[in-house]
Amino acid sequence: MHHANHYYGHSHVLARYCGLDNTDPPRLHGYLQHGWNIGDGLAPDHEFVPGVPSFLWSERTRRRAWSLARRQVYVVGAPFAYLLSMEVVTEEPAREGTIWYPFHGWEGQQVLGDHDRLMAEIREVETGPVTVCLYWQEYRDPRLRARYERAGFRVICHGFRGGWWKDLDPGFLYRQLAEQRRHRRVASNRLCSAVLYGTLAGCEPAVYGDPMQLEGESEGVGPARIRREWSALHGTHVDVALARSIAVDELGADRLLPPAELRRLLGWPMPASVAGAELTGVLIR
Repeated sequence: MHHANHYYGHSHVLARYCGLDNTDPPRLHGYLQHGWNIGDGLAPDHEFVPGVPSFLWSERTRRRAWSLARRQVYVVGAPFAYLLSMEVVTEEPAREGTIWYPFHGWEGQQVLGDHDRLMAEIREVETGPVTVCLYWQEYRDPRLRARYERAGFRVICHGFRGGWWKDLDPGFLYRQLAEQRRHRRVASNRLCSAVLYGTLAGCEPAVYGDPMQLEGESEGVGPARIRREWSALHGTHVDVALARSIAVDELGADRLLPPAELRRLLGWPMPASVAGAELTGVLIR
């Protein structure tokens, strides 16, 4: 099982949906997309074994994968969308303020940008209380954390992404969903998974501010392309209904599979209770 399948507790959420032990998910036979991206859904820095299937979030991503000659690809929807289908609320929670996700790098990468200028723009745009959610490595920097706190923001972190089967955090998406349901708006300086998640969870989205830059990143395949292709999601205030339809499409929320079909695709067994019931039915007949 590729270690990235565990990122953000994705395999744990899918195991729960499939009726299996979500504290110890079975081996997933393939590569699961672990974040929204503008490519074929898979991380460019990972090595993949030819012939092993990939499980992607959306039809749009599947088409891009086919254009790159990846053939054994299946659309299953994002784990966050499955979690949302299980964590149903009986009444709409009271929402206030904005949860803001500054663009971040990954382990070993540096982000080039002006956080002070970004904080000033956030204060200018947002009218209610602001919660700033930092990626774990930025959150561990007390100086950066303190800068956002001095600007008047509540600063949190959803938890670890996990990696190489260490620091796994099955509760990551649960905390993210709970926080987003507390807020009226979700925003970032780049379109990202968190903005799409928040939109699906009922927040009003916004993407504005300096998109910042990863060291060595090509502008033509990064921020510029994202602004061009997903222009409807950019701005301090956007069309919420249109944004939600885009989030549904990008996260495959309308393509979620029934538990039995998802188990079959992932190579997972039937839950013991289901297998026992089917065996009982055979014996009775």
